[in-house]
Amino acid sequence: MKSDPLESMIQSQIVNRGIHDKSLLNVFRKIDRRNFVPAASKNLAYEDRPLPLSNGQTISQPYIVALMTEHLNLDSGHTVLEIGTGSGYQTAILACLSRHVVSLECVPALHKLAELSLAPYRFTNLTLIQGDGKKGWKNQAPYDRIVLTAAPLNLPLSLFDQLVEGGVLVAPIGGAGFQTLLKITKIDGNPIEKSICGVRFVPLV
Repeated sequence: MKSDPLESMIQSQIVNRGIHDKSLLNVFRKIDRRNFVPAASKNLAYEDRPLPLSNGQTISQPYIVALMTEHLNLDSGHTVLEIGTGSGYQTAILACLSRHVVSLECVPALHKLAELSLAPYRFTNLTLIQGDGKKGWKNQAPYDRIVLTAAPLNLPLSLFDQLVEGGVLVAPIGGAGFQTLLKITKIDGNPIEKSICGVRFVPLV
């Protein structure tokens, strides 16, 4: 019997690397990565690698999306701010696991791409905004969780300020080419950092 390529991706790239949360894995089954990659890369949709989007941006490899989502420790009552909508893949996964997601994308073409890719899912708990992610979105702040899908040199305080006390921010932090993925918890108003792993993300612009 021919194996399901999506399930093979989940087992080999996510489960085999230590992520076993059933709710998270079921969302990866529901949100097919193939629906969020450009036509030229459809045959590579289940590969263990980032894939190119327009304007020099990328869709992250499946494991990194799963890892970042796992460290957010989401529940159905959380509000989430995502900086960098990209293709909308991570956005869709967040929307399945939280109460509401606000996602900002600075590149107009990617914002439109995400709107088209997300439309078939008919999410009612998702707000897509085309704008400068570095400023966050104060209109619906504070947020229980914040995730960055592009890398700033340092933690943007304008974003950290929009996080609730006890909230969690997950982001790649560092210079172009190599960064550290950090889980940052707001304790007594201060950022408490935990290093997750080394990563390579496009810079936050």
